[in-house]
Amino acid sequence: MKDKKKSGALLGAAFLMATSAIGPGFLTQTATFTGSLGASFGFVILVSLLMSAIAQVNIWRVLCVSGKRGQDVANNLLGGLGYLLAALIALGGLAFNIGNVGGGALGFNALFGIPDKIGCVIAGLLAIVIFLSKQAKSIVDQVVKYLGAVMIVVILVVVFITKPPVGDALKNTFVPSAEMGSLFPAILTLLGGTVGGYITFAGAHRLIDAGVTGEENLGEVNRSSVMGICIAAIVRVLLFLAILGVVTKFAGINLSTPAENAGIVDAALSTDYKGISNPAAYAFLVGAGNVAYRFAGLVILCAALTSIIGAAYTSVSFLKTFHPSIAKNENWWIIGFIAFSTLVMVILGGAAKLLVLAGAVNGLILPISLGVCLIAAKNKKVMGEHYQHPTWMWVLGLIVVVVSAYVGIKSFSSGIMNLFA
Repeated sequence: MKDKKKSGALLGAAFLMATSAIGPGFLTQTATFTGSLGASFGFVILVSLLMSAIAQVNIWRVLCVSGKRGQDVANNLLGGLGYLLAALIALGGLAFNIGNVGGGALGFNALFGIPDKIGCVIAGLLAIVIFLSKQAKSIVDQVVKYLGAVMIVVILVVVFITKPPVGDALKNTFVPSAEMGSLFPAILTLLGGTVGGYITFAGAHRLIDAGVTGEENLGEVNRSSVMGICIAAIVRVLLFLAILGVVTKFAGINLSTPAENAGIVDAALSTDYKGISNPAAYAFLVGAGNVAYRFAGLVILCAALTSIIGAAYTSVSFLKTFHPSIAKNENWWIIGFIAFSTLVMVILGGAAKLLVLAGAVNGLILPISLGVCLIAAKNKKVMGEHYQHPTWMWVLGLIVVVVSAYVGIKSFSSGIMNLFA
């Protein structure tokens, strides 16, 4: 029974990480960048996934071997650093979660035609219901697995319908036709959306809560970490191919502003859906019709719910550092976090833009969080006297820190803030 519980925690951690990454922002980012970069977006996916895997394996290894959460590792290195890291990640998680709630509204709108504000409230309430249970963590493990599987199946069906140019996508994945400078904002955003901010800590903190720590569990921790990245990679690639089929068939289509597409796609379709502000759902609609549009709503809704759960759970796990009462009343803090995110989204609106921007902001947090873990990996006070962090893994991690910091600064200086204005 103990092994079964441990296996459930390992699988749950992988899916919690993956489905935290596969949020509505993930879907919106993929649709937006596939529309603007075409097949060259395959190169962006490849680079971001390699960097994500390196970052995640390093961070999970340090946290799970030490048995300490990210903020505690940072505080062990330098007093107060953990509080800064916790504040940055919690704020980044809040930005994502506000967008995730808005993503839930996008899903409900595409699926049932429910108005955005009502959809936000329903999405928030559904996530809150889970944390009202005393068995919330076990329920989370199950929910993220099943909803994640639904997303993969639905997107795979749409890939077969849209018939993307796989050969062209494969070629551009290794030799992109787009200018390298134009790929920087997309790399930053995808990196932030896959392992930026709170996301890379989601699964590791779940394993720590489940007691899967120490060097004796290192092999299983590594497998769970890589599994999480692979799940996210499968969904990203399938979604990219599905949308690439659409933008290839309808050259010049603008997924972000359907009203501009009269004459490119069927006129009636353009008129009926000209007010839509949901790039991923619109791509499904154009590529595979009304049924696929409803399917897109289901995918976005599943993505939103799992990401709301992951963002709230992980962000509050960082806030535990600030006061013991937060740890004691963890579920109520998570509920409050979700409720506040929902309230802000109902007032603000504009989910699609916020989701893309949140990914970029969290990408800027990654160099800090990964850098802290790399320093900790060589610190015996944190890791113990006998632990040896693989040199090759440490060096690759350092490269990711430098590259992600450079790409982040470069992207913002070249105007990422105005890309989606």
